[in-house]
Amino acid sequence: MSVITIQKKNEVYFKVIGEPHVHQELSDYFTFELPEAKFLRRNPRYRHWDGTIRLYSPGTGEIYCGLLSQIQDFAEKRSYDIEYVGNKYYGDVVETNDATARGIKGFMKDISKVKPRDYQYDTVYKAIKNNRGLFVSPTGSGKSLMIYSLVRWYYESGSKILIIVPTTSLVEQMVKDFKDYGWNADDHMHQIYSGKDKNTKKDIIISTWQSLYKFPKLYFDDFDCVIGDEAHLFKAKSLTGLMTKLHNAKYRFGFTGTLDGSKTHKWVLEGLFGHCEKVTRTDDLIQKGYLSNLRIKCLVLRHEYQYFNDYHEEMEYIISHQQRNNLIKNLVKNLDGNTLVLFNYVEKHGEPLYEMINNSVDPGRKVFFVSGATDTEDREEVREIAEKEDNAIIVASYGTFSTGINIKRLHNIIFASPSKSRVRNLQSIGRVLRKGDGKAIATLYDISDNISTKGRENYTLRHLYERLKIYQEENFNYEIIKIKLT
Repeated sequence: MSVITIQKKNEVYFKVIGEPHVHQELSDYFTFELPEAKFLRRNPRYRHWDGTIRLYSPGTGEIYCGLLSQIQDFAEKRSYDIEYVGNKYYGDVVETNDATARGIKGFMKDISKVKPRDYQYDTVYKAIKNNRGLFVSPTGSGKSLMIYSLVRWYYESGSKILIIVPTTSLVEQMVKDFKDYGWNADDHMHQIYSGKDKNTKKDIIISTWQSLYKFPKLYFDDFDCVIGDEAHLFKAKSLTGLMTKLHNAKYRFGFTGTLDGSKTHKWVLEGLFGHCEKVTRTDDLIQKGYLSNLRIKCLVLRHEYQYFNDYHEEMEYIISHQQRNNLIKNLVKNLDGNTLVLFNYVEKHGEPLYEMINNSVDPGRKVFFVSGATDTEDREEVREIAEKEDNAIIVASYGTFSTGINIKRLHNIIFASPSKSRVRNLQSIGRVLRKGDGKAIATLYDISDNISTKGRENYTLRHLYERLKIYQEENFNYEIIKIKLT
């Protein structure tokens, strides 16, 4: 019988020692072809790439520490024995904290003005108990309170902490959230993003990954704890490169609203952070009254049949279609409440939509445009104004407002551009679910296009089918409304 030795190298990697055939089997077991590989290989940059992700290196024997349970499953299926060898500096292969659930609950009550929910107590306890973890927690479930609790716990123990977020808006928002929980965050936290000083003596740093990933490894050596918010984005090469520089960070926690459903994505994130736990579900939060009730109206626009050579040609047709854009303009104009319109292409679609909407609504109604070119301070100002308004309109790109932005008084959301991305759709829906004063229900208008003929369905209509599957899996109620464009 073969024996696998797992030796702790640091807080990022284990080193596996075994017979040559074991290394090859592990390599095969932890190799995946990306679903989008066939599309990426059309790009000259990826021409010589075989489309696979390899999580185990047979040459070095290295594998992410967070994949321990998968290695154990591999060994059990083959009846291989496992030996564990610790590290004098980094400790044992498996380490746990002796904190108690009762102690964590008391600690969380003491540090926050906001009363935590039961699942928040449980999640923070599991995280601290196991030293690491990946937590799938949908929008409105209180991720920031759980992150805040972990930050306070490790700060009190003398740890140096790095919090990584995807956007500058989320840097500002998380600091504001910490203040709302009753902590003078400015005294303890240092913010890093474009235009901010990168040097500090403070023990808590919150930064966008874009501001950090080119920093030398030496910069990360002092961090004991790393927390990644919106962790579903951490599969990018620059992000994984950043995470693997944190060799001394024993405490590693990732939070995300959703995963993309692929095994590859999940295992990469588990490797970086730890075992995946689902905190709660959106439909449970709605039933318990933590989130607004949601209704989804799928507006399927019927076009005359057109043949498209590829997806991009179809998108060019859709976003420049005058009747379609007029329909969106009139829909926004006639909706009551604060409305978010999400688009993909800034110059080709977002800007023309904004002009049409801004020129047609009542002059007293506030209309905002937000894209990647909008300053962080301006985005935060838009968010704050929308919280105080009853009938504002925000026309925003998916990249700026689909993830993490917290607007409680948002009544309607419109998908002006089609997408089949599970992550993007669920994150976008999350923008409209937060409860606010005078808000009983949230409405999503999912606009899609039927440009098909018998025996040939267009690309974006198939994307609608993917979104409907997501709505069914999440137990969302939806209705399909067919509209003929004349």
